[in-house]
Amino acid sequence: MRTLTSSTGREEAVTTRRSESADAPGIDRLMGPSSRVVFGRVRVLHLLEKANLAVTLANGRGDVVAHASLFDHPVAGLVDQSEWETFLKENFAAHQCTPLNTLFLHLFVAQSSFAPASLKEILRAAFNAVPELDFICLLSPNTGVLEPALKETFEPLQHLTHPGPQCSAFICHREQHCPPLYASAQRVEDHDGIMSLFQEPTNPRLAELPSGATLSKELAEAQGQNHMAVCESDGVVVGFISATCEVDSDLLREVDLRDFDGGLRGSTGDLAAPKHSLLPLKRSSDADFWFSSQQEKPEGARTGSSPDESRVLQIRLFVIDKDHEMSRPGSGGGSRPEPAGRLTLAPPGSPYRHLTSQLLRSARLGSVLPRAVVRSLAALLNCHSFCPSRSTDFIPYVFQRFPERHLCLIAVPTASPELQLLHSFARLPCRGSDRPALEPYVCHRSGLSRSVAVRWAVAADRPAVAGLLTGLRRAEALLQDLDCYCETSRDLDGASLQALVAQVDGRVVGVLIMEDEQELEYIRGHYNIENFIYFSRHCRKEHARMRHFVLRLPFQHLTKHLLKEAFRLSHKSCLYHRMYPPQRSQEEGCVQPLEAVLTCAVPVRPRRQIIYPLEELGTNIPSRQITEEQAPFGLSLMSRKLSLELKLVVNSRVVVVGASDTALAFLQVLSSCPHLKFNNLTLISTHGFSSDRTREHVGFLSTSHAYSSRDLAQLPLPPCVTTVTGKMLGISRKSKRVRVSGGRTLSYDYLVLCTGLQYQVPCPTGADLSQPITTSQLQNHARRRYTGPAPSNLLTLNDPEDCRAARAWLCAHFVDGQGNNAVVYGNSIDVFTAVETLQELGVQGRRIHVALTVPEAAATCFSDPQVERAVMAALEKAGVQVHHDCLLAHINQGEPQPEPLTAVSFSTSGEPLHLPCGVLLNLSNRGVDSDAFQSITNCFLVFDNRLVISNSFRTSDAAIFGAGPLTKFSLRYHSDEWSHANFSSKEVGGELAAAMLPLLDPTAEGAELPPELERLVPLYHQAKIQGGKLPGGYHYLHVTKPSPTNPDAPAASHDEDIVTGEAEAGNYFRLRLDSYRLVEMLTCLSLMPLPVSNYLCLYGKHEQLLGQLTTSYQQALITDLYSFFKQNWCLAIYLDRFSDFEQELQQVPAS
Repeated sequence: MRTLTSSTGREEAVTTRRSESADAPGIDRLMGPSSRVVFGRVRVLHLLEKANLAVTLANGRGDVVAHASLFDHPVAGLVDQSEWETFLKENFAAHQCTPLNTLFLHLFVAQSSFAPASLKEILRAAFNAVPELDFICLLSPNTGVLEPALKETFEPLQHLTHPGPQCSAFICHREQHCPPLYASAQRVEDHDGIMSLFQEPTNPRLAELPSGATLSKELAEAQGQNHMAVCESDGVVVGFISATCEVDSDLLREVDLRDFDGGLRGSTGDLAAPKHSLLPLKRSSDADFWFSSQQEKPEGARTGSSPDESRVLQIRLFVIDKDHEMSRPGSGGGSRPEPAGRLTLAPPGSPYRHLTSQLLRSARLGSVLPRAVVRSLAALLNCHSFCPSRSTDFIPYVFQRFPERHLCLIAVPTASPELQLLHSFARLPCRGSDRPALEPYVCHRSGLSRSVAVRWAVAADRPAVAGLLTGLRRAEALLQDLDCYCETSRDLDGASLQALVAQVDGRVVGVLIMEDEQELEYIRGHYNIENFIYFSRHCRKEHARMRHFVLRLPFQHLTKHLLKEAFRLSHKSCLYHRMYPPQRSQEEGCVQPLEAVLTCAVPVRPRRQIIYPLEELGTNIPSRQITEEQAPFGLSLMSRKLSLELKLVVNSRVVVVGASDTALAFLQVLSSCPHLKFNNLTLISTHGFSSDRTREHVGFLSTSHAYSSRDLAQLPLPPCVTTVTGKMLGISRKSKRVRVSGGRTLSYDYLVLCTGLQYQVPCPTGADLSQPITTSQLQNHARRRYTGPAPSNLLTLNDPEDCRAARAWLCAHFVDGQGNNAVVYGNSIDVFTAVETLQELGVQGRRIHVALTVPEAAATCFSDPQVERAVMAALEKAGVQVHHDCLLAHINQGEPQPEPLTAVSFSTSGEPLHLPCGVLLNLSNRGVDSDAFQSITNCFLVFDNRLVISNSFRTSDAAIFGAGPLTKFSLRYHSDEWSHANFSSKEVGGELAAAMLPLLDPTAEGAELPPELERLVPLYHQAKIQGGKLPGGYHYLHVTKPSPTNPDAPAASHDEDIVTGEAEAGNYFRLRLDSYRLVEMLTCLSLMPLPVSNYLCLYGKHEQLLGQLTTSYQQALITDLYSFFKQNWCLAIYLDRFSDFEQELQQVPAS
């Protein structure tokens, strides 16, 4: 918050923020005759949609006090936006203005009394938001006089031609509002000023500092390998930096500097023309190492010092005063900041101030800080995202002090947000899977050049572009498209191409190739792009698709500028990037570095699709451009109004264990945050992660319909999440490390346990079946863990990878055999879906035996008796034998090492059951995985049959969270009947992300629970879903509201069921309404495939929305619910935005 002072002396507290579409009415009200004279008649919504930077000042009531829109080109009508630079320099004295450092004011409006102060505040915010910005110009077709606020701030540009263009031109300089910081070598007399940056003046630890005389002597000897600098304002020290040639060798060996190596071999660090091929880093799917795509690990990374060390300098300490940034000269006299305290890179009263003095004392030739001190000093860099933008002004000075060094290294603690100081730095991933607590960043000297140009590519650029592509995937496709552009501006399929190159100091360092987006209807229908743009405000020709993008790593901070220039030169406003799954990667272009593109883009969520009844719709079917199937892809969007939007970079190491629905939902929320970029998300999964983890075609297991293979392919997980294949074997809470199978360890700042529950290898009871004994007498033995080697033909199925392996084994060793039995053991719906898969594979029903265990708490596999009867009848018809109340007693008559498994014996409620067995499909004994159990209990997390958590997902360790069926609520809530297993795992994962975002997002504010809710467990509301294909070819879907595990009371008698069809006939549909006439449960059993996504929309809807369902049913107008929900009027309910429409209708009476 800042306080503005009006011309009459009235004060108003305002918030400076990016403009939103909702500000349009308030901006319209501020438009007056004077603003129309200068800026003409403007369409505010259009302006907000296309502005590169739009800033609004709003008061505490949300009213718009002032607004300004800034573009990268002058007002339309004066000159084509792609040619303004030539126009401006030919007609006005503006030779310093370039597309990199100049923006144009297209609109400024404000409350009249606050106009001067508002304009200064907006300009200050704009210069702070865009570090490269030096000039803001105002070109108006009107040659009259500016309004007073603009006239006071903008100075006229001198005309160079006469009579010249019919327009007036004005300019505003950065120095008037946010001047750059100028660094100078530290002097002895700066000591007290430097120390004041680290703590409040009243801190009693001030006495620990060395005396001025002592420090003077030490600083007089400072030279050579260490250098310290300060920046001052009005004689006051407002910033401090310490750099050294004594580089942390251990940290240097953790990173690969070969993409910067071209600058290490030239006398001036000319990185634009490397003398050898540079290979891109390839991200390993297992996160073992980070290497070049073709070279082995460098020798210097194994032992000894790094060969690059002689060319590298390291920043050890940096601090800047936030208060000075907020009271910048030129912004006073009309606005002042609210008290915010001094920004330091160590918390007030920090013990690190003593280490700072030690650093000052060590600044002499040959002096090296102890390693422990270096590590501690690096921890001072926990700056917040509001670090002053001018901190980047230190970096050129540091390079000047070390002319022989071409690389600058800085290590930032992972738990801190990315510093604004790092604007020109490239983040380098560490090689090892056990990443240190410091995140290394590197800046090359040539990356600081302001001689940057983006232009159209020409044929002569081909050799330079080819030099950028050495070792890159799809490089040939890029060169082919570049040739097509230079020849015909179209690709081989006739699509229009645009190709641009980026130059630094005259050398080509990057290339971008776009094509006109031809599938706008498909994108609009399948992705929520209207969450970010007003589609109607963009012409069709303004949409483009990124085909290729390559930019040298040292210049990746120029990505935003390159994209912004691409929009301007090509007259585009929206640019899309598609990310295909690995199995369809041939459809992608050459994009390197992908991380830089994703930092500038926002991930676009896919839309839930309606399954249209095409036969019933007849001529009313949607366009084929919307309904036709395409290979799924993740979509990212870049647009003009996002071109200067800065993402907050989160380096916190978040390790997620288990690829369950809960974990995927958690990662989906984090990776889809449009304003955040997570660098260290890691998923530990037994079989890794693949977007092809579909259950639809593999079979054996039922599905929750949370994620299909298509859903996963559309998520932005692969580029944002590092997958480690293996199992968690141990947790070290003290060192914050997870041990993974294969001997690897992963460090974490936050550990999230979402392993869920798995079927365990059954442990035979060993009961003497010759004696009269029943299953009920052996229940205490049922939960014992099996510790011996499992036979190769005992198949325990827990995920699609297990199912794929089982399918392959069965096809190779069992399906064609004769006489051997397949025994399916367990008591869940998965037993029946597994039987159906066996039959689909060709196993005869007489060879299949189903051994059902004793159900827990009198529960059944199916909540509907009619469904159960139909399934049992189908099993009987197929010849499948079903045995009830079975408990495994022996394998191979009790042999100690049964390999292979040939016979199984079960105790039952009657006579023992002995079966010859060719394969045993185990779907029993569901519980916590043994390795996960050992890891949790050995690190002394509270475990009571499940991992104990609070109502905010916290375990007994503040850095470890748990969610999903793995967990249970603490006993202090007295709510044993509720756990995460009672709710939708996808919803639980989303709520987990919402609970953790305040810890990860510097801008998020944690919502404190009211005292009356602190002792209550949260109850979630999305439906529990279960589905699969059952014996008899039945397609099954069951959707129900969350319910307690052992409800004390039976279902309410006033619930009403609406049922059509017969289960055995394969047209059964049951729908239940609660006391509020809302749909709380539906069950479908059909011989035809079900439009699942459509039926899921029925849950929670009022029966009157469903065509007055109850009345129509009672009047016998509904005889088939399947046909009823195929009618045209139902399609509106299936629309993904129908819920938004309902909420708007509910708000109408209130307004």
